[in-house]
Amino acid sequence: MSTSSYPGDVAEGAAGGGLARRRPLTLSPRRVFRALATAEAVTWALLLLGMVLKYVTDTTELGVRVFGLAHGVVFIGYCLVAVVVGVDQRWRARHGLLALLSAVPPFMTLWFERFADRRGLLGQDWQSTPDSPTASQRGVCWLLRHHRVAVPMGLVAVTGLTGVALAVGPPVG
Repeated sequence: MSTSSYPGDVAEGAAGGGLARRRPLTLSPRRVFRALATAEAVTWALLLLGMVLKYVTDTTELGVRVFGLAHGVVFIGYCLVAVVVGVDQRWRARHGLLALLSAVPPFMTLWFERFADRRGLLGQDWQSTPDSPTASQRGVCWLLRHHRVAVPMGLVAVTGLTGVALAVGPPVG
């Protein structure tokens, strides 16, 4: 049997006795994490721009509404990706907590991504396999092997968590 680029996966037999390969998973933990860290920082910048328009120039609050929602959605997505990548890459708890906390101050996700990359915490390959030592790593392996189901599940999770955040309301200060 030949292996594919999915963690713990092998090529499956196709009808007619030949081997059918799944399309390889081309997004590395490093690329996925970097993309979400960057998107989180960009939406922070847009939200800050919206706040300037609302509170400094007193011209419109549309920027806060639109960019605030966009930032909230990306914030939740970043946190979910940080957990998945952290479990897969076997981060220590303090690194996972630092990744999550870095989403709170503006632009800190970019700092954390560079910090993690310099320390080898963001690999090019997914580490979780079906025989990983922990259930959470085996769960990440399942998500990676079934990404056509996992991505919509992630979108539903982000949508649901965004709905909860909207129902609770903005932070009071």
